[in-house]
Amino acid sequence: PVVITIPEGFDMGQITDAFSRKLPNFNEEQFLTLAKEKEGYLFPDTYFFLNTDGAEETIVSMSENYEKKIEPLRSEIIASGRTEHQIITMASIIEGEANGEEDRALISGILWKRYKIGMALQADAAPITYKEKGLPKNPIGNPGLKAIEAAIHPESSPYLYYLHDQDGNIHYAKNFAEHTANKRKYLK
Repeated sequence: PVVITIPEGFDMGQITDAFSRKLPNFNEEQFLTLAKEKEGYLFPDTYFFLNTDGAEETIVSMSENYEKKIEPLRSEIIASGRTEHQIITMASIIEGEANGEEDRALISGILWKRYKIGMALQADAAPITYKEKGLPKNPIGNPGLKAIEAAIHPESSPYLYYLHDQDGNIHYAKNFAEHTANKRKYLK
């Protein structure tokens, strides 16, 4: 078997690269065509393929794995009052924004708060969120389980802003004045 690990947050282009490097019969164009509507719904994980597997087999494996992982969470998604598409889209942003376990739920809470009050999400992982309010039309990558859980269960906090310093540490602020002070302090 050929072992291929797809990390959390990988988008279609990155997944295509990972498969094409290891599977001799993998057709990139076919994969991108078949997976066109599946961004966000191909579960990142370690997969075992045969040397002869191609685009169809990879999509089937990743899609089936997504269903297996998301099924136990569907009642929690319904209870959140959001659609599965909203949760997966937000989780894909959280995957790109969070810096670790403890940051995911807090960032989720901040982003859902911005969403609720009609503020632009302004997430670096999804540049469109600086121009347009609300969630992007589709997920920006394929989130892992922890990001999906954070999107379902956001952590409440007094914060409305956050930024990443040069070392990747996250600094939170309750208002724009605090955020501006954090920018001066941490972004040089």
